[in-house]
Amino acid sequence: MNPQLQTLQKKQAGEAAALLVESGMVIGLGHGSTAIWALRLIAERLQQGLLRGITAVPCSTQVAQDARQAGIPLTDFNDIPAIDLTIDGADEVDPHFNLIKGAGGALLREKIVAQASRREIIVVDGAKLVQQLGARCRLPVEIVPFGLASQLRYLEDMGAEVLLRRTARGEPFRTDQGNLLADCRFGPLAAPEKLAAALEQRAGLAGHGLFLGLATDLLVADAAGVHHRQVRHLLEQQP
Repeated sequence: MNPQLQTLQKKQAGEAAALLVESGMVIGLGHGSTAIWALRLIAERLQQGLLRGITAVPCSTQVAQDARQAGIPLTDFNDIPAIDLTIDGADEVDPHFNLIKGAGGALLREKIVAQASRREIIVVDGAKLVQQLGARCRLPVEIVPFGLASQLRYLEDMGAEVLLRRTARGEPFRTDQGNLLADCRFGPLAAPEKLAAALEQRAGLAGHGLFLGLATDLLVADAAGVHHRQVRHLLEQQP
């Protein structure tokens, strides 16, 4: 896809999600190149007086910085019972609203926030839609540094082609928790639930980028505009 067109579609999806935010809400702010457009429009609406009483939980230290600079008030996650609405992006989305996330490195905090949200709105451009997760993207897995080699072997024994993520300087990439990331190519996933369960039972793996059953809304921007789909509509279509 043309990069300029893709950026435009990301902007359209993010801004459409921002319009779903209402005054008085506690919102989750996702990390990434699509969710940032939602953050910017939320900030603009606050400045214009179209929104009031908004507080936010950021999914990364970078998003926290962006929100402060934009004038969005942040709240302590420990001081709230739940998050009303979270806006976040994804690297892949399958027809059942299952996701691969984590290209930006914030997957663990993003999943914690998603699980605490009453509504999880995923914003993507049309290129992110796939029939099976893993069709194009590697699956990020967050690893505690202690015993790293054993965790990499475990992932390889599961059939993954494993690439330890590094910074532009060639140093190991560190998450906000100080953990490492392995980008794992499993290929198209016929049973993502089984893979998620196998990853979750391994001590030393702090998290993974399979977000299954968490998204409630999907906003997709393509050449025809922005399309809003919700989980309840998906369930109504099932026999």
